[in-house]
Amino acid sequence: MNSPNPALVSQREAEPLPRIALAILTAAYVLPGLFGRAPWKSADITAFGYIVNIAQGRTSWLAPTVGGLPADGALLPYWIGAAFVRILSPLVEPTLAARIPFALLLALALTLTWYAAYHLARSESAQPLPFAFGGEAAPVDYARAIADGALLALIASLGLLQLGHETTPELVQLAAVAMYLYGLAAARHGVVKGAPVASLAIVALAASGAPSIAMLLAAVGVAVTAIARDRAWRDAAWLGLGAIVGAAAATALGAWVNRLGSYQAPAQAIGLVRQIAWFAWPAWLLALWTLWQWRRRLASGHIVVPLGVATTLLAVWIAMAGSDRALMLALPPLAVLASFALPTLKRSAAAAIDWFSVFFFTIAVATGWVFYVAMQTGTPAKLAANVAKLSPGYPNVFSAIALALALAGTLAWLWLVRWRTGRHRHPLWKSLVLPAGGVSICWLLVMTLLLPPLDNARSYRSMVQRIARQIPAGACIAAPGMARAQVVALEYQGGYRVDATTTASETHCEYLLLTRAQKVPAAPWQFVARERRNRGDDDVTDIYRRAGPG
Repeated sequence: MNSPNPALVSQREAEPLPRIALAILTAAYVLPGLFGRAPWKSADITAFGYIVNIAQGRTSWLAPTVGGLPADGALLPYWIGAAFVRILSPLVEPTLAARIPFALLLALALTLTWYAAYHLARSESAQPLPFAFGGEAAPVDYARAIADGALLALIASLGLLQLGHETTPELVQLAAVAMYLYGLAAARHGVVKGAPVASLAIVALAASGAPSIAMLLAAVGVAVTAIARDRAWRDAAWLGLGAIVGAAAATALGAWVNRLGSYQAPAQAIGLVRQIAWFAWPAWLLALWTLWQWRRRLASGHIVVPLGVATTLLAVWIAMAGSDRALMLALPPLAVLASFALPTLKRSAAAAIDWFSVFFFTIAVATGWVFYVAMQTGTPAKLAANVAKLSPGYPNVFSAIALALALAGTLAWLWLVRWRTGRHRHPLWKSLVLPAGGVSICWLLVMTLLLPPLDNARSYRSMVQRIARQIPAGACIAAPGMARAQVVALEYQGGYRVDATTTASETHCEYLLLTRAQKVPAAPWQFVARERRNRGDDDVTDIYRRAGPG
């Protein structure tokens, strides 16, 4: 026999997060990093290369290339980015135009995660127990409070911070997973269009480079809908249709690629534990608490849906030997699971999360300001020297707008800490306000105060500038074996014509670029210079010039 519902929630505890505060927090998370930076290495600039080449007509929509190197089959994300570049050109420069749809996809993933948690919390099995004399939370208010907690848990996840702000196919996959989760949740709540939405998500996931994951989720969805669900065959039919169309689309686009990893040492397994510990913090901890508190109700819809999706994606992450981009896809269902821990969270556990967040993020904010002062004034001299060493040649430009935004974010953090450490102990989502707010504020500070050295260190701009001292603009460069990210940097930032598929002995280009690990070419190539990026031997590039006739 099932145990009683562990959730006891009063109407006061079901107070929703003010919508304006939720909108500001979401904007502070999504918008920083959208403006004022170059594409970063390696996946960010690689995807941008295919997008801009498609948009500017330098390659085919169905078989895009950069430097002659074909894409990996994830064509839907490239099409989305290329469409925005074309529509917004020439009013918006290509890097920003390509980044806008992916920022919208991040916002969509956040929104759909909220609605998935909302529909699951509206189900009868998720509702808190009624009080003997009334005063329990109203169903809609309770569902909104749970959904607010899920959104905060997703924003607070450290692993989403950088990967969620890149221009990569994984952003489309993340939005598709959130859409799939929403579709299953809405279908269980009786929303007619829930199953078709889940079916569409399967197709989008397959067309964005993850067809195997799409097929697995379709199978899991069929199993989930069969658990305590009337007329489950209708939902199963929609999911089956999505799987068929998704498989056909993936086949047509050449998206079936083996990305399974391998384990060479036991230390890799230990590394997985460390990875998820920080990557999915604090969602994983709260998700485990949810499973424990609801352990005799695991077949209930609000648990089995996110648990089935999260388990599938975590299995994919393990099979891919700890790919951080695969783990990112598991964050929406983990966040939804985490939200159902809030009605049962002990006061001591909530206090521990609060105080950890206060100390960690306050120190991080203060550190950001200390480095900013060192960058602008040269004091402390040691910190200024360390920044210059890590990112030599970065443009130290003062921006009043960046400073104003950083000050506003810092004041908002101080106000949030004061609010949380006061007497506001009742709302369900209270324990996730500081983690989510701290992540958003720190990201805002990094993208304003510390953006110049970070952008210089994370992009290929400095490498291209060094190569430009040796090779004139517009020259033909042979770059056999060079990474796609570097090829894109040479093409877009350097303005070179790059051939990355022809060998040194067969190319007709005047210049040749090789990494240090590659074999020194024979005549007629003459060594010119060795250039490196800001730091690291893995970014060393040797430059050769043709000594004889081509």
